[in-house]
Amino acid sequence: MATVHSTYPGDLRTEATHNQSGTKLVTDAPVDNQGRGEFFSPTDLVATALGSCMITIIGIACRAQGFSIDGASWEVTKVMADNPRRIGEIIVELTFPLNNYTDQQKRVIEHITKNCPVALSLHPDLKQTVRINYL
Repeated sequence: MATVHSTYPGDLRTEATHNQSGTKLVTDAPVDNQGRGEFFSPTDLVATALGSCMITIIGIACRAQGFSIDGASWEVTKVMADNPRRIGEIIVELTFPLNNYTDQQKRVIEHITKNCPVALSLHPDLKQTVRINYL
């Protein structure tokens, strides 16, 4: 069964439905590429997926090892490149709440940022910059 069903209603917009949950997602072309920029662009979703994947897999590992990252947050910056137009760099800045993380726990977190499924699926020419802040 397909994961997502999408339609193109026009005007550089897409509408996608997640088949399992029924959740809907709308994208627009960005303003700098002829769009309205009223929703995430497809490239915004790629950048967002990278940060979300990192934190999800870190959460799974932390749960298995008995420590928490509850309250963590992150920001993603997408840097576009030209010739051809593409994502040139994704910067992910992860901030973890005060939790007195051990060196081993920090190593687990740092390892996952380079090895989550989205990070491993992106083209090696796409620069992935990760900054980690432990409060």
